Amino acid sequence: MELTTGAILRRITHTNLSCAAHKLATLILDGVAWKEGYNGLPHGSAAFTLSDLAERMEVSRQHLHSLLTELATSGLRLLRHRGKGRFAPWLFRFGCCDEPDLDDDVSTTADISPYIRDSNKNVFHGTIMVDREKPETAARWLALIGKAKAALPCRAADSRHIWDRFREFNRRRGREVVPAGYLLGFMRKWKGSGAEFRQGPPPQAAASVSPEAAQLQRLMAPAPFINRYFHESDLKRTIGVDRYEERVDDLRSRFGCSVFQAQLAVHGMAVAKGVIQR
Repeated sequence: MELTTGAILRRITHTNLSCAAHKLATLILDGVAWKEGYNGLPHGSAAFTLSDLAERMEVSRQHLHSLLTELATSGLRLLRHRGKGRFAPWLFRFGCCDEPDLDDDVSTTADISPYIRDSNKNVFHGTIMVDREKPETAARWLALIGKAKAALPCRAADSRHIWDRFREFNRRRGREVVPAGYLLGFMRKWKGSGAEFRQGPPPQAAASVSPEAAQLQRLMAPAPFINRYFHESDLKRTIGVDRYEERVDDLRSRFGCSVFQAQLAVHGMAVAKGVIQR
């Protein structure tokens, strides 16, 4: 693609982006150096600190990171790297300028194929709320999974099974919000044969779990993992430190589990009874 203001602006307007990401792309375009060495920048690059970008966008640094990820995985292929020096800004460049013009490389409508050139990056943009997805939003991701998996290792798996495993994968790592590109990467790295795509665990795995361990897992399941220390403090204020420790010790004796597992079980029971919110 030609490296000009007009060419990049046309690519921005033709790329399927959220409103905030569209604004951020335009802001970066406004700072691009069109002559080699202008403001000390390479041709086609723009320099910003993340604090400056967040302030101009009036968003948090965390949200800014999500927007940058959206631009990086979109047809704009935004590239960034840190300049030299302790206080050096980040250098940004639209990677789409390094690619030849191809009409089908840009997702301009909602009904375009989600796996153009075996890529999917054009539609797997935005962010995914791991535990707070609305039914209609989840339905959208399930539809995308169903279309994209045909050319991926997970093609034999059920779309709902892929979606549930993806959410569980990130939930175990304490993530509440992840870039949508993570879902595509998860599908591309899918491992196992068709026999391993069952909704439930294999018979030998199920048989190896004792009834006590299964009950402990059920008690732990509702427990909030994110900011669990804050939930621990809230629960101690609500029921008292002594009573909290007593419940933890009781579960440790009952199930022979670790302090961490007992605490999660106590938190899960509190969530189930409405004492604390997840």
